[in-house]
Amino acid sequence: MRELGKRSALRALLCGVLIAFALSASPVSAADAAFTSFVASLWPEAQKAGVSRKTFDDATRGLEPDYKLPDLLLPGRPATGAPAQAEFVQVPADYLKEASIARLAAEGRRLYELHRKTLQAIEQQTGVPGSIILAIWGRETDYGRHRLPYDGIRTLATQAYVGRRKEQYRGEFIAALRLIESGVVSRQDLRVSWGGATGLTQFLPSELEKHGVDFDGDGKVDIWKSVPDALASAAQQLVNKGWQRGLRWAYEVRAPANADCTMGVPEVTRPIGEWIRAGFAPVRGERVSAAEQAQPASLLQPEGIYGPAFLTTKNYFVIKEYNFSDLYVLFVGHVADRIAGGQSFATPWAATKQLRSTDVEAMQRHLTSLGLYSDKVDGKAGMKTRAALGAFQKSAKLKLDCWPSEAVLRAMQAR
Repeated sequence: MRELGKRSALRALLCGVLIAFALSASPVSAADAAFTSFVASLWPEAQKAGVSRKTFDDATRGLEPDYKLPDLLLPGRPATGAPAQAEFVQVPADYLKEASIARLAAEGRRLYELHRKTLQAIEQQTGVPGSIILAIWGRETDYGRHRLPYDGIRTLATQAYVGRRKEQYRGEFIAALRLIESGVVSRQDLRVSWGGATGLTQFLPSELEKHGVDFDGDGKVDIWKSVPDALASAAQQLVNKGWQRGLRWAYEVRAPANADCTMGVPEVTRPIGEWIRAGFAPVRGERVSAAEQAQPASLLQPEGIYGPAFLTTKNYFVIKEYNFSDLYVLFVGHVADRIAGGQSFATPWAATKQLRSTDVEAMQRHLTSLGLYSDKVDGKAGMKTRAALGAFQKSAKLKLDCWPSEAVLRAMQAR
């Protein structure tokens, strides 16, 4: 009996190993059956949302999960996804490469001339400069040159099934079916990023429903083939999220030597004039009008005390609603400035190494345990993480630079 028990235990162990291996290599039939059942269970929800049975069946017939997508929670496989995005693992100098920015800015200037009437009409209607919209288009799909790599329905269904944000993607899956039902996009043309964004200017299906604009007047919102619709929809999304007409997105400044980098959080706002009087001087002696100086702004130091510093306005955070990454906003804002004839960053980027996401998570957990950090533990060294890190450096009497380094992580682990 003892030998029989050993064999049973070995069989169970082997079975578990095989299942984990199958999931990591290719979906197994049992997993496919469960996925098929899950997709079928979404029909009542889709029907309630106005999707016909024919559209649902045509879109989901033979559908298989894509277990190679990032950001999934699968047995035997570590969580993947958002921490691997370039915005969160590259140092600024790598993400904000001058060659890429110069190329996109030059192409943006050409496209501005090509679409001048459309862009001027959009700006008159929304208050969003054409250069900002073009920069978003350039960053998202390289002005339409980048073909989105994933099948939209398959991606959204997989993320709704085993993604880290199942409920969100359940809604996006239904919204995507509604787009197909409306005839605005075909099942075949609904290509997406791994996160489910689609079109020239990258909208989640639910966001397109909220902010889409038929700017060319053909009766449908087509952000896949109509440049006017894609650009106007991007502008309308910014407006709906709070864009202020006539307000710049940010000002590059030189921080004074005694600047406290822990102030670099959205909650700390001061009139731009007050920042300037405190020693945060606009680069290249740029003049800032009295009206501009009255505007509130937050301090942004993406590399702590190293590299460029910025005073960010409300419109900075509106762009951040498009992609929750400081580097993304800096890229879009800077390309927009360059399209409009601006110069490159006055201060060079300094950091050469970025901590791994797992190390940043460890840092965030430690800062949370000390009561210095209360935001998400997500492995992303954003504004709040850098400020909390600076608060730790103050308490530990370390050099105050608000930059997540291996030396600071070791100091935390030693306490």
